Amino acid sequence: MTVYYERLSNLDASFLALETRTTHMHVGAVAIFAPGPSIGTEGVDIATIRDLILSRLELIPRYRQRLANVPLEGSPVWVDDEHFHLDYHVRHIALPHPGSTAQLKDLAGRLMSQQLDRSKPLWELYIVEGLEDGGFALIAKIHHCMIDGVSGIDLMAVLLDFSPEFEVTEPKLWEARPAPNGTELIVREVSHSVSAVLANIMSAPAEIAELTSSWSDRARAAAASLSSGWLTQTDRTSLNGSISGARAFDWLQLPLADIKEIKNAHNATVNDVMLAIVAGAVRRYLHEAGGLSEEELVETEFRIMAPVSVRSQDESGSLGNKVAMWLLDLPIGEPDPAKRVQIVNRQTMELKESDHALGASTLVEVSTGAPATLLSLAARLASRARPFNMTVTNVPGPQFPLYMAGSEMLATYPLVPLWQSHGAGIAMFSVSGMIDIGINMDRDLIEDSTLLGTNIEESFLELKNAKPVEKKKARKRPPMGAR
Repeated sequence: MTVYYERLSNLDASFLALETRTTHMHVGAVAIFAPGPSIGTEGVDIATIRDLILSRLELIPRYRQRLANVPLEGSPVWVDDEHFHLDYHVRHIALPHPGSTAQLKDLAGRLMSQQLDRSKPLWELYIVEGLEDGGFALIAKIHHCMIDGVSGIDLMAVLLDFSPEFEVTEPKLWEARPAPNGTELIVREVSHSVSAVLANIMSAPAEIAELTSSWSDRARAAAASLSSGWLTQTDRTSLNGSISGARAFDWLQLPLADIKEIKNAHNATVNDVMLAIVAGAVRRYLHEAGGLSEEELVETEFRIMAPVSVRSQDESGSLGNKVAMWLLDLPIGEPDPAKRVQIVNRQTMELKESDHALGASTLVEVSTGAPATLLSLAARLASRARPFNMTVTNVPGPQFPLYMAGSEMLATYPLVPLWQSHGAGIAMFSVSGMIDIGINMDRDLIEDSTLLGTNIEESFLELKNAKPVEKKKARKRPPMGAR
């Protein structure tokens, strides 16, 4: 009998290793939909939505797979879930009257506080009706080991259409492929390791020239990535501390057209502008809630981690994470919002020129073959070292309307998981002319869950009204022979 399983990449396995009782490693989103044909007098037609999802589930096979572990070694692998039931993963709930945005945010926070069941496929969708405007919401939870913040948008998009017209097709018959038992897993993994070593030995002569020419560049990039701050601890702030498993989730929108006007005026990128806005928001928060003075803000180092996709074009839509991490120092000590943009811009330019994304991906690659126990230990130690204070991710999305079951998607607020000692994480997604911002927070460490969102809005307005920094003109050299 042919059995099936699939190894997790080291990066995907590290997301499992990082998860503890208080650090949940699922990503998520809250999508808001306008009233449409799937909402009748009796509420949302959940049967149609489930049938729609089931008809497209073959496009994302990982969603029918669960985790298994290689005995003794402990390495996780993917196997088909022979007990898969869609109703467990697609759930239907309703808000109490009046169905306000505040109630929806509170519900999202409670759902994100609960870890996913590792005995089942690691995802859940909640269809929420009872919104005061007559629409519905979709709350999604997906473990980070299944999906990354960039390519994952392509996979979630299989549930969305480009027009209100949609078709529910008959799903193809699916049967779980037999999974290996513990003995078979050990034998197959030993065989895989031996085969990999032999293959490397046989192919070494043909690949040595290419390896020699490329390794020096990759080594320099890896060294630059490490020296960017991964080996040093950043300062502790009121946004950092002992966290619980309880979460609060807040969100807001900013007009993409305004952000583009700012980036043109300041000769920067959209990402630079958004990071500068976050810097201004953190500055305000640490002053208002953290009690830091102007002098203390200047002296405080606040470092963020920004995930960067290293997925090539021919890997688009493929499974598994292809993400590296940038580290940047937010200029929270700079009072001038225009200067903050320029400081961020210089940092991102330097990161691109030094190829930090290549360096970070190289560090992941060279860990291939590390035992699962060592990988888990390394991941835990890295999180406890606090090389950064907050995760900030920015993902560009489609600039045209999208629909689900005939209802237009009005907004999608993404959620990034909190690392150990991180009180907040900010995720941004641009779609249909807006930048949707989701703020995931530890409910115990962040007393006022609305303050960071308010600070982001204030920082945006401050930068929108700021006069760009004048570039110093280069002095012209006198002609030869002139005094």
